[in-house]
Amino acid sequence: MALDCGVVFSGFLWDEKGVVSVHLPEKPRIAIVGAGALGCYYGARLAKAGNDVHFLVRSGRAAILARGIRVKTPTERIQVKKVQAYAAAEEIGPCHLVIISVKATANQALAKILPPLMGANTLVLTLQNGLGVEEPVAEVVGGEHVLGAICFVGCIRTAPGVVTCSFPGLVMLGEFGRPAQARTRELAGLFARAGVKCEAQDNLEELRWRKLVWNVPFNGLAIAAGGITTEVILADEGLRMLARRLMEEVLEAAAKFGHVIPRSFMDLQFERTAKLGRYSPSSLIDFREGRPIEIEEIWGEPVRRAKSVGVPVPRLETLYWLIKSMLAPRKPAKKVR
Repeated sequence: MALDCGVVFSGFLWDEKGVVSVHLPEKPRIAIVGAGALGCYYGARLAKAGNDVHFLVRSGRAAILARGIRVKTPTERIQVKKVQAYAAAEEIGPCHLVIISVKATANQALAKILPPLMGANTLVLTLQNGLGVEEPVAEVVGGEHVLGAICFVGCIRTAPGVVTCSFPGLVMLGEFGRPAQARTRELAGLFARAGVKCEAQDNLEELRWRKLVWNVPFNGLAIAAGGITTEVILADEGLRMLARRLMEEVLEAAAKFGHVIPRSFMDLQFERTAKLGRYSPSSLIDFREGRPIEIEEIWGEPVRRAKSVGVPVPRLETLYWLIKSMLAPRKPAKKVR
């Protein structure tokens, strides 16, 4: 149907350049898929800001309903006493915004979870780590609905609905396969009004490579070096040097895809990590507790992409195989092509 300002397609309004022009309401209805550290942290902030937030909870729902969500940061305490928590997406229904905060290892469940949450104009924002995480979401809901965010944050869940955030950091978000739109900036504003430093960016894939600069070495070495926390990596000369060499390989691979990340960005990662103190990266926590780890998204996919463009990443590939070997007794991982 032709309109003066664009064309209606799948519920979205597009102009002649293919720009998405649907806007979020001031106080949107939000579904948080997953009540882990990130889901509780950002969900609690959005709820305290007056948004209508609904949590889809896999475990610990009774505790969250009884005691709410409590977040501790270096400067404040946040408590949401009355939490809207559900066991099934059908109980929530369509929302303006769906935030995926479960790990990518649970993406096979999205085909069932997401459809009941979708309306014609619903935005779906994934907070997952690694490369290739927007594609499974797009397969379910359509790429025009999908955005991704990179969370530079230090959060751990110590109990159901209880989160300690040692480094609030910032969120950078972008569109899947598109530059930032008006709605991207509106979404960034929504987080900002909830007390989250947030920026809309034009290149989501570059953001993902930037996050790998931290995730590859610190999540990986924490596991491969025997279950150590970040301050041990920083204090050990050999591990610290290995972390830097891994970062350099990520930068070299990213550059081959047109994402030039300055070397100063590596120094920034060490500075930020030092502020975390004795910090257990999320992959280490999952490893200790026997939960699935995003081995393909964080280590396997970067290796495959680097090899596809002829960039040698020997340290990264070695780390991938080491972690894969350590996880083999629990669940086999896909092979590197």
